[in-house]
Parts: sequence; structure tokens; C-alpha cells
Amino acid sequence: MAASTNIVFTYKEVVEALLRKQSMSSGIWGLYIKFGIGAANIVAAASDMQPTAIVPVLEIGLQPFEQVNNLSVDAATLVQKHTARRKHAQKK
Repeated sequence: MAASTNIVFTYKEVVEALLRKQSMSSGIWGLYIKFGIGAANIVAAASDMQPTAIVPVLEIGLQPFEQVNNLSVDAATLVQKHTARRKHAQKK
């Protein structure tokens, strides 16, 4: 079996993929992540318990943003990039 390799994406790449998935072409949208919070006593050793926070990711999605930053993308630029790529491919 081949060694596993992580494939990592930037926040902007995740937002772009979600915008494409939803066919969105306008507005500034950014990454939205909803966290939960839980707690448990974890047993480190037979007589050593430790209170521990558990923070699950509950939802991942998009939310409107006021301006473009490291978490957001202007959906209109995706349409422009896609159109430019299509025109470039047609020239070949």
C-alpha cells in the first residue's frame, strides 16, 4: 500500500471550490466554520484524570463578507477566471 499524503488547501481555495459547487457568481463570500464545545474527564493514568475540552467542527460553509481578505473571495472573479481560461483553451 502506498504511503498516504495529505492534500492541503488554503482558505481561499476551499471558498472557491464551495462557490463553484453552488454556481455562485456574485458577492463576496468567506469561509464559515461552526464549532461545538464539549467536555470530558480523560484518564491519563489509573489515578490521573484530566478535564478536557472537546471542540468538534459542526458545519463548514460560506457566509457573506464585506470585503475580500484571506478568508474570502469575490465570486465575480471566479467567473472572470473561468471565462479567461475557456478563451485561452479555445485558442490552442
